[in-house]
Amino acid sequence: MQKFIDLSHTIFDGLITYKGLPAPIICDYLSREKSKGIYEEGTSFQIGKIEMVTNTGTYLDCPFHRFEHGKDLSQIALEQCAGLDAITINAKGVTSIGKEYFSGKEIRNKAVLVYTGWAKYWNTENYFEGHPFLTEEAAIYLRDCQVKLVGIDSHNIDDTTGKTRPVHTTLLGDEILIVEHLCNLELLPECGYQFSAVPPKIEGAGTFAVRAYARL
Repeated sequence: MQKFIDLSHTIFDGLITYKGLPAPIICDYLSREKSKGIYEEGTSFQIGKIEMVTNTGTYLDCPFHRFEHGKDLSQIALEQCAGLDAITINAKGVTSIGKEYFSGKEIRNKAVLVYTGWAKYWNTENYFEGHPFLTEEAAIYLRDCQVKLVGIDSHNIDDTTGKTRPVHTTLLGDEILIVEHLCNLELLPECGYQFSAVPPKIEGAGTFAVRAYARL
């Protein structure tokens, strides 16, 4: 029997995903109580309203996030983010994750998910500081190995202590998608599963929340 593992954080009203960005506002546009006056007795509906930045929760980055003329969410193919053969890379306890963690692994044409254990700090102050990240050398190696997608259960796939973002630049520049803020990667095997993280088909956006999951 197939088994599915949810790799996404829950988005809720007031959640801070990235310090400095506003939290989502989730509320009723039409409440159940107000809807009772519209429909027949015993019938009610809720229509929700959400206001949030695209970098909220577990999200996918596509080329437009980094490059003005890169493909946006409406232009990426489903084959880039759904049903991908995947591999888990264990880098728990490591801050600067170099290419040695990927060298010698069967990663070509796969989704590469980097397990750091950082998801345990989600929704706490500790999540934002000193988080694990990939080095530029690692990103170049992944690009040269022609991986399909790279995901991480950390605050950012890049080192955020400076102004440069070489991992985003290298991967998105070659149309390799990125998924950040994953969770539950410790539940995955090293290989032999598929990964999906499909965003809405939105024109003019380079990032959006996904329901990421593994199918074993």
